[in-house]
Amino acid sequence: MATLYDLKPRFQAQLRPLTRWLARQGVTANQVTLAAALASLALGAALAIDTVPRLFLLLPVFLFVRMALNAIDGMLAREHGQQSRLGAILNEITDVVSDAALYLPFALIPGVSAGLVVIVVLLAALTEMTGVIGYAIGASRRYDGPMGKSDRAFLFGLLGLLFGIGLPIGGVLMNSLLTVVAVLLVLTIVRRAQGALGESA
Repeated sequence: MATLYDLKPRFQAQLRPLTRWLARQGVTANQVTLAAALASLALGAALAIDTVPRLFLLLPVFLFVRMALNAIDGMLAREHGQQSRLGAILNEITDVVSDAALYLPFALIPGVSAGLVVIVVLLAALTEMTGVIGYAIGASRRYDGPMGKSDRAFLFGLLGLLFGIGLPIGGVLMNSLLTVVAVLLVLTIVRRAQGALGESA
């Protein structure tokens, strides 16, 4: 199933000159990873403290920047000899923590089911954990969709934009959408597990 993750090679190609420049300046992959995580926590805290619509306009912009930083840290690691076990751990942990920090504030928006937002965030974490499990059984890291990290970022970025420009996103429509997202996350978990099992076999 096609996802936004399939566009990653072209996105990386656009970022490669910047990545080379950062490598020449002595910037490391782990520094980029930690910077993206700290910025995510800061924005998430700001959104949670004050859920005014205009602040959510920062979310789609930041999610795009974060996606770029995630691509850059990966290229620094792979293409500039910076791969490390610590980097692999940081990459997975900070992604889950950052997602939670950026998406949980939606639970504070009037009319949005806090329970559904929490369920989506927990399922998103389980989705990434299932992707990593491939390593443990002799398979590769799984990125199967239909609701991978890039797809979630696009969806919540769009919701942040809509809320930021003053459109009401609470109510039945929003909660129905979150329910659909939860179902797609369960499907993604199953697909990643099946893909890892099939590959290892």
